[in-house]
Amino acid sequence: MIRRRTALVLSGCAAIAAAIAYQPPAALMADSSAESARNAVARVAVATEARGLSGEVHMRFVRAGERIAFPLESRADLTGYRYQWVEVGTQEAADVMRPIDGDTLLAPLQPGFYELAVSRSGVTQRLTDTRLAVLVPFELKLGSTLNGYQIGRYPAEWNRNGDLEKPDGFAEVHEHHLDLPLTRHLKVRDFITHDRQTIWPRYVAIDPRVLDKIELVLAELARRRGEDRMDFRVEVHSGFRTPLHNANVEGSARDSRHLYGDAADVAIDADGDGKLTIFDAYRVETAVDWVERLHPELAGGLGVYSSRGYATPYCHIDARGERKRWRG
Repeated sequence: MIRRRTALVLSGCAAIAAAIAYQPPAALMADSSAESARNAVARVAVATEARGLSGEVHMRFVRAGERIAFPLESRADLTGYRYQWVEVGTQEAADVMRPIDGDTLLAPLQPGFYELAVSRSGVTQRLTDTRLAVLVPFELKLGSTLNGYQIGRYPAEWNRNGDLEKPDGFAEVHEHHLDLPLTRHLKVRDFITHDRQTIWPRYVAIDPRVLDKIELVLAELARRRGEDRMDFRVEVHSGFRTPLHNANVEGSARDSRHLYGDAADVAIDADGDGKLTIFDAYRVETAVDWVERLHPELAGGLGVYSSRGYATPYCHIDARGERKRWRG
């Protein structure tokens, strides 16, 4: 009995010593350390005000090297955080790491679509809900083409007085960019010119004001149905049009707002019955009027197209800066 007790005591002491001496595998310790670091760094997000009046615009547009208002929010002070733009769909950094020192960030020098990466204490967070599109400057268009893509000439290029407008630049779009979200309901593919060119990249002008306006209209349609938020069926018949393509669109004005990227022809199932009818267009018309009343800075054109010559009734919505109304 004494020998048995002695053996048990010795066995227990050995187990305790082994537990004290045990060191977990280096990989496990690294994982634990990394997890602790991640937990210690506060989550950073893009502030709602960076997504327009609607809070639903998920793409910002800027010229290369410009500073852009891009406010971030976190439960912790952002002192010590650094940022870097990373090309969408890759790990390719567009520039060096820079300290976050306010609500404005410096855009990359090369055209493309980018996501923001923020880092602190060796932990990096990649923010994907609001992206940046760095434009190819309008001045790089040579005659009627840009990098082989046929755009045509803008009225401003024919006007010697230089008092006509033109886009600041064009987003350079490759095929893998087509499904990038512009807003909650709209994608890059919705604004590509419907011409017969097959060359890539293609180039598109997009004014974020029309994106914001369309999302505000959709929010108003939801409100009128007693909902805070809804997903609507939205078909974009025409977004950006190159001057070359616009010249061949029957009935289109020579200086159509589609040339400047601040217009879209949309059919919206406003009543949610699965059909696109004239009654939907009337509801959209009312919602546009209300949005412009609340946000006069988004005033623009509204055309309701409902003749039998169209497959479905639709509305032209633009943000030209002055109120215009017509029917087609």
